[in-house]
Amino acid sequence: MSESRGAILPLYAAGFVTAFGSHGIAANLGFTGDLGGQLVTLGILLALYDGAEIVLKPVFGALADRVGLRPVLLGGLFGFALASAAFVLVGNPALLGLARFAQGAAAAAFSPSAGALIGRISPTTGQGRAFGGYGAWKGLGYTAGPLLGGVLVAAGGYPLLFTVLTVLAIAVFVWAVIIVPDLPPLPRRRQGLGQALRGLTDPGFLPPTLALAAGAAALSCGVGFLPLVGVTDGLSPVVTGAAVSVLAVVAAITQPVVGRVRDAGRLADRTALVVGTLLTAVGLAVPAVVGHLVGLLVAAAVIGVGTAVITPVAFAVLAAWSPPERIGQTMGSAEIGREIGEAGGPFLTGVLAAALGLGGGFLGIAVLVALTAAGGLQVRRRAA
Repeated sequence: MSESRGAILPLYAAGFVTAFGSHGIAANLGFTGDLGGQLVTLGILLALYDGAEIVLKPVFGALADRVGLRPVLLGGLFGFALASAAFVLVGNPALLGLARFAQGAAAAAFSPSAGALIGRISPTTGQGRAFGGYGAWKGLGYTAGPLLGGVLVAAGGYPLLFTVLTVLAIAVFVWAVIIVPDLPPLPRRRQGLGQALRGLTDPGFLPPTLALAAGAAALSCGVGFLPLVGVTDGLSPVVTGAAVSVLAVVAAITQPVVGRVRDAGRLADRTALVVGTLLTAVGLAVPAVVGHLVGLLVAAAVIGVGTAVITPVAFAVLAAWSPPERIGQTMGSAEIGREIGEAGGPFLTGVLAAALGLGGGFLGIAVLVALTAAGGLQVRRRAA
């Protein structure tokens, strides 16, 4: 167990890299005056990273199943470092969009490979804990990214931020080269298009993926829209930021605990996915009912707990359901659900808030998230 634990640690670090790279840059794209006034350009830059991941994650996941998970993991980390370093060396701010897309493409390679390797390396009885740690490290990247990214951009502009990302990716790459085992690809049975499409709707895949999408939507809405609650009630940016950070901190601390409880057999997968999804919905609805700092803190804490219940259990269910020889493809496809939730949740909340007010926006997205809880009742593992 200790040996597998050591091999998993670089994979946790890879999760931190993609989360920090995504949010560290995204939260600071409007730092300079020229970008801040060009909303269309800003929107494109925000979309490039996630867009590359959505398109390429299933591709790289399937490739990893064919050539091996470790080579795709290492190639993605090296590509991320190369894309970051190239932006620094070229020194042309106009190429920020290209660098952002290249980083997203690289993350599309190493992110699902890291998740798949955790599924292959960790023992069946410890996958909840393993994925809980992975989610916690990604949550740390999401939390630290905007703050540290802002500090780095303020100190040295985008070149300093991209330099730090280069060094970080290289460090994790070297660590993975030394520690992560080279697991051979498993023999694959031929799979037709019809079989592949049916697999995407299977009760072992769709419910946990839907839960991941709901959790990602809630997390993004919380980080993006809860600060507006504080602004509306006259709270200072410092107080509002600290209150919202409770969401990510609670999620990061709770995920490993949930994973251990699940592995011990004290938390059923169906129960976890249903309860976790309903908790995130309740947390999203709180700002529409309870205002000021109390509502902000309660909403952040409840959303954090809800997403912490969903994430490790959903990934453990996916790892248990997936045929081992196709685990890269499974994780890549499942992460598309997360990306869609992360992008679609704030979009729908913004549309509803524009029409119904901020409280109406929170209530609307809460209802949509709650409706997805029914999917958790259908979850099951693939039959042996």
